[in-house]
Amino acid sequence: MEHYRSIIIGHISMDNNIDCTGKGAFVCGGAVLYSSACAHALGHRVAAVTKLAKKDYKRLEEFTIDKKDIYAVECENSTTMKNVYLTPDKERRNTRCLSFGDPFDISDIPQNISGEIYHFAGLIYGDFPNDMIKECAKRGKVALDVQACLRRGDRNSGKMFFEDWESKYEMLPYIHFLKTDAAEAEIMTGTSDRREAAKKLYGWGAKEVIITHNTEVLAYGGEEIYTCPIRARNLSGRTGRGDTTFAAYMNERLSSDIKTSLLRSAAAVSLKMETPGPLKAKREDIDEYIKNFYGDFIK
Repeated sequence: MEHYRSIIIGHISMDNNIDCTGKGAFVCGGAVLYSSACAHALGHRVAAVTKLAKKDYKRLEEFTIDKKDIYAVECENSTTMKNVYLTPDKERRNTRCLSFGDPFDISDIPQNISGEIYHFAGLIYGDFPNDMIKECAKRGKVALDVQACLRRGDRNSGKMFFEDWESKYEMLPYIHFLKTDAAEAEIMTGTSDRREAAKKLYGWGAKEVIITHNTEVLAYGGEEIYTCPIRARNLSGRTGRGDTTFAAYMNERLSSDIKTSLLRSAAAVSLKMETPGPLKAKREDIDEYIKNFYGDFIK
């Protein structure tokens, strides 16, 4: 039996990214890619479970984790996205799903692996059935990026839109680590106040709530609300911000308190955002970043 700090489950997509100047590039994306890279950079042993068509197996080369820790399930359809960014900071974009990856099932997780955390790193509503989340909650702590519960795609046009998660009251009690961005938190709770949103999501059953924003990361576990600023010196690597933050936080939380885990996640994502693509660094690099840019947090 192979045991991992976390098992990250999600589609690795091919993204056609077009910036606000009209310049385009094809790159591999997906929460499973960015999350596994960050956890690996921090020294955590993680597995990636992904699903894609045989013709797209070349995408697997983009993972930074060891090949033996990548579990690819062959299916008929892979995920393909088109992102048109409307602003230089990449905070606003129009997204279309050009090809919907086949949904995951509990049988896609190999029987010979286990994890302390089962991280659902999806892209689109329908990637994961509720029963799969419930089963993984019996095996370890479930971490969920709520994007895969709110972001929906029209199967004909590919147009993406957001709707509240109709199963939130039933499913949140199964979630240990819940991640949303500020906009998703407002959709779920009806409030733009991130602190109040975190309290609501906790009250509905999530054990720890992480809300990302372009200025800071917030974490709440039922007592004190903690925040830590993002201090990236440039935004060239904006894509993957939330995935990097969440992976750093949850894996660090297995051995550190909320405040320490939040600081390391904010530093990790700040460093990542300065370079396009998944985080390629070592734990020492992130510790050095904390020393240089978060001195006020470690005094």
